[in-house]
Amino acid sequence: MTELIILLIVIVTALAFDFTNGFHDTGNAMATSIATGALKPKIAVALSALLNLVGAFLSVEVASTVAKGIVDLDQFDLSNAWDSHQLLLVVFAGLIGAIVWNLLTWLLGIPSSSSHALFGGLIGAAIASLGFGGVVWEGVLSKMILPALAAPVVAGLVAAIGTFAVYGITKAVADEEKNRYFRWGQIGSASLVSLAHGTNDAQKTMGVIFLSLVATGHLGAAADIPFWVKATCALAIAIGTYMGGWRVIRTLGKGLVEIDSPQGMAAETSSAAIILTSSHFGMALSTTHVATGSIMGTGIGRKGASVRWSVAGRMAMAWLITLPASAIVGIFCWWVAHGIGLISSDLLGVLVAFAILLSLSGYIFARSRRAPVDPSNVNADWDDETNGVEPAAAPKTDLQSNENEVTK
Repeated sequence: MTELIILLIVIVTALAFDFTNGFHDTGNAMATSIATGALKPKIAVALSALLNLVGAFLSVEVASTVAKGIVDLDQFDLSNAWDSHQLLLVVFAGLIGAIVWNLLTWLLGIPSSSSHALFGGLIGAAIASLGFGGVVWEGVLSKMILPALAAPVVAGLVAAIGTFAVYGITKAVADEEKNRYFRWGQIGSASLVSLAHGTNDAQKTMGVIFLSLVATGHLGAAADIPFWVKATCALAIAIGTYMGGWRVIRTLGKGLVEIDSPQGMAAETSSAAIILTSSHFGMALSTTHVATGSIMGTGIGRKGASVRWSVAGRMAMAWLITLPASAIVGIFCWWVAHGIGLISSDLLGVLVAFAILLSLSGYIFARSRRAPVDPSNVNADWDDETNGVEPAAAPKTDLQSNENEVTK
């Protein structure tokens, strides 16, 4: 009975990660469409949620990579209750590391990789449990690290060439007319990115739930992913997407490059092509890296446009520390759950780690409410002095100033 309760907690945590993935990564698909006015903010996230839901059912190649290409399952004797519990703890602690990093970067408005946060959390927890031999380093390098390095560069080049070509072909067309037509194109290209995001990112949660079911003997390592796992993961990422991670949307849409509709369509088309190709080959690509690279590419490809390199540098720094930061949280949470399990009970250890997750999540959410970013201010002008995601407070009117004087 204890094992079943722990399994349920792990599955709930996995779906919570899936929710934050959709919540955090909505900006990958819809930031440019919202910034250019091609779609109203709430309509954009609703459309993205629907297409993420559909995309989650289209492929399982990435799920197989996550389930079998990070943690070395051969290191666990799953007929042994102790080893089964250790694998479950690895998955659980890895998920906590990923969720905490997702929420922290969302608070700061940094479009970091949910995928790499998950990989880092799992790698850290696996090292804590088994040492460095517990990680499939060849799979991590070939299917995750190398694609992560190449993806933003390739996406940026493709988007830059596409942007240059678009403006060259349409240079005789008036800007107002050009933007009007390209806004319609953006709706299609943004929809394609959302579909691609669902095919790639929802599968990562399917992979970790699959690992949990293998650990507890509910599935064999060679089994197919059950339909209920696909359905719940698809629903979780869709709901998260619908909630709209406005802070990240604002950074991608307003903070990196001032975008017009032709640039937006070029960025989205480039992102969709690369994400769908990577999903076909089972590469657990970061859709965030692809989308950010594409947006930067449009700034380079358009004459007279500029990239805010200070914002880009902050993103790059976050990308570099995502794996180690989430790994450290994963290691810490594994030791908490494992250590308490040794001196008391396995269930108590898991509950304490889960309580840590809830406490940190609550604090981050409360902190975000001090200066909320929502559909009403997501397109506010970017403050180049602070480069902060939170819009500057609107200046007080004379009437408001007089009222304040009266109340003093």
